[in-house]
Amino acid sequence: MSTAAVPMPASRFEAAAMVIAPLVLAFAGAALLLAISGHNPFEVYQLLVVESFGGTRRIAATLAAATPLMLTGLATAIAFRAGVFNVGVEGCVYVGGLATAYVGFTYVGLPGPILLPLALISGLVVGSLWMLIPGVLKAKLNVDEVVTTLMLNFIAISLTAYLVNGPLLAPGSANSATPVVDAAARLPRLLPPSTLNAGFLIAVALLVLYWLWGQRTALGFETRLAGLNARFATASGINVPSLIIKMMLLSGAIGGLAGAVHALGNVGRFVSGFSPGYGFTGIAVALLGRGSALGIFLAAILFGALSASGATIQLFSDVPIEIVNILQGMVMVFAVARFGWTFGKKRRAA
Repeated sequence: MSTAAVPMPASRFEAAAMVIAPLVLAFAGAALLLAISGHNPFEVYQLLVVESFGGTRRIAATLAAATPLMLTGLATAIAFRAGVFNVGVEGCVYVGGLATAYVGFTYVGLPGPILLPLALISGLVVGSLWMLIPGVLKAKLNVDEVVTTLMLNFIAISLTAYLVNGPLLAPGSANSATPVVDAAARLPRLLPPSTLNAGFLIAVALLVLYWLWGQRTALGFETRLAGLNARFATASGINVPSLIIKMMLLSGAIGGLAGAVHALGNVGRFVSGFSPGYGFTGIAVALLGRGSALGIFLAAILFGALSASGATIQLFSDVPIEIVNILQGMVMVFAVARFGWTFGKKRRAA
């Protein structure tokens, strides 16, 4: 009986080139747009760097903006590792954030050492359960996970919007927001008065655990093998359907945790339009970081820097915020193009 060959990993030079190339192309394209619109690209990029990393306060803002992206990027990468293209992390951010906020403003009598972990766990559990249906459909019936997870995003956003405008609306509030979570449930600030909080430490710790899990555990190896070649993994005795369900649940759990960290660390409640697209940006973070822990960390820092500096760059120049948004979009486009080329190569090798 013949079996498909597992493709060999790329060399370090090829791996570095596939990460750097999207950035070079994106920044070159944005520089061309800046030049056409009458701006000096070098001055604009220098200002972006200064506003992102020029001092403790700016670095703290960048890391705070990068924190939820580390978690959503990790959630996406875990599913990708098993060969599942999960685009439903955005929905997990919404339902996880709302569940966390609900616990935070409801059980106000609990002490902080109990209330804070309980609120975080609630977001983690709800986010995990949100991915149960698409995980089972993919594993048991081979239903396209892109379709099911994408549709669940719309359901999550609409469902949370209904709840925050209806039964969970803060009394007397003119905005679509829940009551403020209890102070005991808030994540501690690391560098006050900046918004950088303990959620950053949680995200970094999970990235380290993800690296150890992928490098040192049998489950990490099985997941990697199933993602590269599901038929070969099945022939090797790995229960691929069960593995897919586990990874989808884990992906949803970390996506829900991203919503929990955002609710308890930055917003302090759940509001309509809770996420500015953290789940979708997390896809670009995972792709650009090539699914590695260090790559996800650096890619999240990049997008966090663009997010943190984009809002303030208009105060010091006449560069429109749309230029920064275009730069983010171009990085995403080229990252996806690199992803398609890589997996096309893997399919041909298999």
